[in-house]
Amino acid sequence: MTAEMVAPAWMHTQISAEQYDSWSEEQCAGIEIVDGMVVVSPSASKRHNRLARILANALDAAAGPDWNADTDFDVRLQDVPLTNRRPDVIVYRAETIDLTPTRPEHVLLVVEVVSPGSETTDRIVKVDQYAKAGIPFYWRVEQAATGVPIIYTYVLDPATKVYRDGEMFTGAIKTATPFSVTVDLGTA
Repeated sequence: MTAEMVAPAWMHTQISAEQYDSWSEEQCAGIEIVDGMVVVSPSASKRHNRLARILANALDAAAGPDWNADTDFDVRLQDVPLTNRRPDVIVYRAETIDLTPTRPEHVLLVVEVVSPGSETTDRIVKVDQYAKAGIPFYWRVEQAATGVPIIYTYVLDPATKVYRDGEMFTGAIKTATPFSVTVDLGTA
């Protein structure tokens, strides 16, 4: 069995922004590019996807006409070396819906739903990358064993490009804005 049979050659070489931009949506699905190298993400669980969708729907409903909330598309954090992240939920300027790639200046909030296997990346690596890119808000959603999500919120200090802790919320998500979450503590 050759390396090409296990993973295509492009997964072993540094990818430029121009190369990545020439790929189809199908080729880009389920991957992120970090420092020019392809990082393949395992498929998310149903619980993970549902939580991301519920949160995106609540954020979209609360965002008003100037902002959109969506799931599953790239944010181009830097061109050289290429770093594209695919947050679980993104709140971005509505007027940029047709711009590709989505850049940090288009984004107000990114949300990562932590899954087994993504703990270090979502709690440490992505936080640093999003902060350095200047994205104003970062939320991390932890899936507790009880099924009740815990949402940790972070606010960017523009002077230091470091997130400071915001509020922590526990419960079922009812509504959300980039600045707050309303939860129902009685149900999960």
